[in-house]
Amino acid sequence: VTAKTAFLFILPQYNVSVPTADGELVQYHYGLKDLVTILFYIFIAIILHAVVQEYALDKINRRLHLSKVKHSKFNESGQLVAFHLTSVIWCLYVVVTEGYVSNPRSLWENYPHVYLPFQVKFFYLCQLAYWLHALPELYFQKVRKEEIPRQLRCIALYLVHIAGAYLLNLTRLGLILLLLQYLAEFFFHMARLVYFTDENNEKLFNVWAVVFVVTRLFTLTLYILVIGFGLPRVESQAMDPERGNFFSFLFNNILFRMSVLLLVCLFQASVMWRFIHFQLRRWREYWNEQ
Repeated sequence: VTAKTAFLFILPQYNVSVPTADGELVQYHYGLKDLVTILFYIFIAIILHAVVQEYALDKINRRLHLSKVKHSKFNESGQLVAFHLTSVIWCLYVVVTEGYVSNPRSLWENYPHVYLPFQVKFFYLCQLAYWLHALPELYFQKVRKEEIPRQLRCIALYLVHIAGAYLLNLTRLGLILLLLQYLAEFFFHMARLVYFTDENNEKLFNVWAVVFVVTRLFTLTLYILVIGFGLPRVESQAMDPERGNFFSFLFNNILFRMSVLLLVCLFQASVMWRFIHFQLRRWREYWNEQ
């Protein structure tokens, strides 16, 4: 009895046997029991957060003697470097082993992707658990009041996008987008850590700038490829929530398709504008110092 209850918390639920050419393959879909699994891994994430803080970041902070503001930013970037590095390696392993990189057509072929391999579902559950654990960590880490709105906005955006890809059966596209996003974020927070240890060393910010621009271009290209050309070619275009097909029929409408692409382009343009504004400010401050 206790083993069955423990498995409910530890392992993903809703496994089904899907017939294939080589026999049967065990895959998963989502349901309300996923909330129990996510809750368990929220506690695991809180414990790992405390371990990284206690045995790595606090020891480095004591040596650097940072101010309160820099101390808070250093802790934030340190935690995110550990998370993003782990997520990039894990996500890259998943997309390579599942063949999503070698076969880009798999991102939209046979949509909706209702049944997920174990590693894909487990990855999404852990991602949701991490960003949900970030909410109580705002209290545990005693984040300054002026920093809370920015961090809440970041957490909410990640939760909406990850949960949206998971619930709308766009997990394959979501994996590639997360890989690109986390790669850029890893270099940014790594650059911040290096800068806090040596304020004259800003070379890694230049590396981040290049990676950021490249990942934005890949992200935009991927959106155009999947939304503009992939999903409209899906054979089953009828709305069928029971099969997980929520909106692919809308992409037959060229007006809807162009509206979505326009919104995506506008959002990416706003992100690039903030990035360019940030870089211009950095260069202006640098030349003023010179």
